Amino acid sequence: MSDSTEQPLHETLLHDALHTHVQESGDSTAGPYLVGLADGALRVARRRQRLARAGACVAAAAVVAVGAVAVADSTTTRHAHVVQPAAGDTGNTEKAALISILPVTSSTETACTHGSGGYTVAASAAHPAFCVKADRTKGMTGVRVASAKAGRSTLDGTWQVEVTLSPADRTRFAALTGSIASAPPPRNEFAIVIDGKLWGNPSVNSSLTGGRLEIVGAFVGDLTSTTAHDLALRLNADG
Repeated sequence: MSDSTEQPLHETLLHDALHTHVQESGDSTAGPYLVGLADGALRVARRRQRLARAGACVAAAAVVAVGAVAVADSTTTRHAHVVQPAAGDTGNTEKAALISILPVTSSTETACTHGSGGYTVAASAAHPAFCVKADRTKGMTGVRVASAKAGRSTLDGTWQVEVTLSPADRTRFAALTGSIASAPPPRNEFAIVIDGKLWGNPSVNSSLTGGRLEIVGAFVGDLTSTTAHDLALRLNADG
């Protein structure tokens, strides 16, 4: 509403009364002074009323704004739900990495050609690149290990991952290593493949019946503390 239709009642009555008194008394000396006071008082009252209404609007806007923030915060909280890991949880929620143990058919000092089905070991300052091919039809594929533990070798102190197979896979592993033990190199080797990568190709001269194997990398010393522990963690995932 405008000020012309909603004036302060008390000040309006006083203003009108003073004007009437001055007109009736005909006082030319005090009359203008009293009229000025009455007009000034009415202007102040109107200004105070406008400020009061503005303050109420500001307060209402503030309430609306606070409500909007509360709604926004509530929405954000629902959509930004954070799950904290349980005590002692490693945070590794991946599926366990699976191992393939395959009899080696050839090993050449050159990178594998595309589509050959071999596993390339990249060249380094210590060795050239080479290509290892293996027979998947006669090997063990998709093996879930019973346990894997990172540690240092007691022989030379290099990092390795000691893998223990399940009872059923121990029997298969013993049969596989026994079948290649008497073959000439490199056919007396078996390839350890994880996620399509060659992690080692050790040779054997007898059947391995203990159900354990050591992963040291394509070459002894390839693993570091970080890579060994990461590999062991992945092999043990969901375990």
